[in-house]
Amino acid sequence: MANQTRFTQGIIKKPRWQIVDNQVTPEAVFRSRRQIVKAMGLGAIGASIPGYVQAGLFDLFGEQPKASFKTAPLTFQSAQQYKSAEVLTPFDKVTTHNNFYEFGTSKLDPANHAQGFKVDPWQLRVEGEVERPITLDFNELTKMFPLEERTYRLRCVEAWSMVIPWVGFSLAGLLKKVGVTSNGKYVAFETAFDPEQMPGQKNRLMGGGIHYPYVEGLTLAEAMNPLTLLAVGLYGKTLLPQNGAPIRLVVPWKYGFKSIKSIVRIRVMDKQPPTSWNQLAPHEYGFYANVNPAVDHPRWSQATERRIGEGGLFSAKRIDTQPFNGYGEFVASLYEGMDLRKFY
Repeated sequence: MANQTRFTQGIIKKPRWQIVDNQVTPEAVFRSRRQIVKAMGLGAIGASIPGYVQAGLFDLFGEQPKASFKTAPLTFQSAQQYKSAEVLTPFDKVTTHNNFYEFGTSKLDPANHAQGFKVDPWQLRVEGEVERPITLDFNELTKMFPLEERTYRLRCVEAWSMVIPWVGFSLAGLLKKVGVTSNGKYVAFETAFDPEQMPGQKNRLMGGGIHYPYVEGLTLAEAMNPLTLLAVGLYGKTLLPQNGAPIRLVVPWKYGFKSIKSIVRIRVMDKQPPTSWNQLAPHEYGFYANVNPAVDHPRWSQATERRIGEGGLFSAKRIDTQPFNGYGEFVASLYEGMDLRKFY
């Protein structure tokens, strides 16, 4: 078993990275798919049923999502070491099947309610236990570091998943630039707070009961891991608001709610920071939120997932969920000796 890595809860198989060219559907085909339609009032119960159930109903009823926000092409290199052997999720599903409660709790709300979101001007502040605090404006987000495309799996806690070609830069590169002090142990993240543009922040029901602004956090070791990405685009273009424009976090071995969107502040801290879903329901959403098929959500199994594809609910492929979302070879050592049922 030389090609396997042991961890606290079992065996992690070595993941596949290389993608086969004939498995990738061209973006033009993705864009020509049929309209994704709106759900009939399921947003309010989104926290109590797996997201793929909502997805199927979005495919059956409703209106075409709005699409007025303009994206721009990005200049980047393809990172061959971060390729996937799986079919990419269609562009129209990546951009219309979203959890971004600042714009509403149904999967289509972000696409419908975020198109007027203003991302320029923008400021991202990096501060706290750092030697050289910095504020990045909108242009610097895509120009300060060389950009690269990485294809990562995204596993939602609601038991659905996607495969997405992100464009961005390593969070570790940014942290090295500002110089983390010896007191730095954790990295906290904060989403923009703008109730006038983000209706879910103004209306508690529409916003899913979350206390805003949305906050997340990682250990410093997790933040410095080479897989951890600050994404500024997907499919070769800048992010749409529903996907977290202008900059978001992508942590592929953790459940999707850890990958915070529309970040305005990164703060290095000496203690564990609060995180939004852990504050709202600590018995369901732990600080670590590592993908673990052996630890079920209180209301559904995490052993399998629905891979979002070109069709609707009934055509979504059910696959086995992998520990650490298949990235255990690269991250399991971060949790050596930890009880992953306790530190979930």
